[in-house]
Amino acid sequence: MSQHEPTDFLYPFIDGHEDNPESLLADLAASAQEKAAESLALRRCTLEANAGLLDAAASEMARRFAAGGRMFTFGNGGSCTDSTTLARLFARPPIGKPFPAWSLTADQAILTALGNDVGFELVFARQLIARAQAGDIAIAMSTSGNSPNLLAALTEARQRGLYTIGFAGYDGGALADNPTVDACFIVRSQSVHRIQEAQALLGYQLWLAVHKKSGDHDLGVA
Repeated sequence: MSQHEPTDFLYPFIDGHEDNPESLLADLAASAQEKAAESLALRRCTLEANAGLLDAAASEMARRFAAGGRMFTFGNGGSCTDSTTLARLFARPPIGKPFPAWSLTADQAILTALGNDVGFELVFARQLIARAQAGDIAIAMSTSGNSPNLLAALTEARQRGLYTIGFAGYDGGALADNPTVDACFIVRSQSVHRIQEAQALLGYQLWLAVHKKSGDHDLGVA
């Protein structure tokens, strides 16, 4: 980072030219503790606020998995990696039975081909057209809730009889109160970092709840 790139939006005490190493370390430790406490509080209130919706979504997902349904996840940027992690958790869990789940961001050839040939806004919708069927599940992960390619994919998914789930931050954006979204988990924060941390926990709790609804005794949650 050059000297012209300020870091005060993250660590204001660093750009304050702190000359005392011990004081600087103390400030760094206090900042880390504050962020950890903020993250913990947000995750707790997010789980509480979404408890009923999470239970309902898990019930529907378990029902669809039992009937042969599959899960497709997708997102952009950091949400791309989060959606891939969620799909992997369902498909290759550390314990318990696997569920059929795929990330629509995993194949670079498909993403770049669709982005080049039909436009980035349709990179997920076109994959659902080719792969999804009624009874499947579509999960879109976002911080803003406003990504056009996610909205296009969820619209396509709903038309094809998929159960649609959205993860969003802030006030939910366009995913909130959207007729094409069956369940929308909203993390009410203005921090992208905190939003994604809470979404990761929501995804994990959703996975646990689906196992519970499916009667998986291996996890001790039946």
